[in-house]
Amino acid sequence: MYHSVADPADDPYNITVSPERLDAQLDWLRRRGLRGVSMERLLDACARGRGRGLVGLTFDDGYRDFLDHAVPLLHHHDCTATVFVLPGRLGGDNAWDPLGPRKPLLDADGVRRAAGHGMEVASHGLTHVDLTRADGPTLRREVADSRAALADLTGGDVRGFCYPYGHADPRVLDAVRAAGYAYACAIAPGPLTGPLALPRIHVGQQDTAWRLRLKQATGGPRGRTLRPAAVTT
Repeated sequence: MYHSVADPADDPYNITVSPERLDAQLDWLRRRGLRGVSMERLLDACARGRGRGLVGLTFDDGYRDFLDHAVPLLHHHDCTATVFVLPGRLGGDNAWDPLGPRKPLLDADGVRRAAGHGMEVASHGLTHVDLTRADGPTLRREVADSRAALADLTGGDVRGFCYPYGHADPRVLDAVRAAGYAYACAIAPGPLTGPLALPRIHVGQQDTAWRLRLKQATGGPRGRTLRPAAVTT
């Protein structure tokens, strides 16, 4: 689970990795015989029993630096990824974060360019609100309308959803299921399990090779929501 790829100097939320660090992390994966792919591709491969050696890479929030910095590095290492975007904030910034710098988000053209580069575009809701606190109409708009908006924007099916802040509960899962998503990513979904409550491992600027190895060893079992053969990060 990544977010922003930029200068991490001012990063109170620990969501930013430098391009140099991402390059080193992707190199570490490839040297270990692993390949980063989108969640859509990972899940399809797992369903066919071919998930071994694949790592699901996700980038939350749809920052503009995904296109500027992450996509070239992903291509360099023969990887793909899923970018979870907010169609209600296209061309805006991370106004939901009270601390830290304002980070520009992808605009409509940027989202289409990311898809054109072979990245999976999936939904992070419309505006990045905690869905567990949303009323019924807001929940439906954030979940269903964001899927429709992205489908119109990219011209393709939108299979994936990512819970803002990683927060989900049974009511939110029901809304995601009703909207027609095939999978949804959380962070640590607790008792929630299944394809609509996929756990992920946070990756940050401090994650050097030994820390990634430790996270893989201690966090990897959470990936069994998919299949034992798959490794997720």
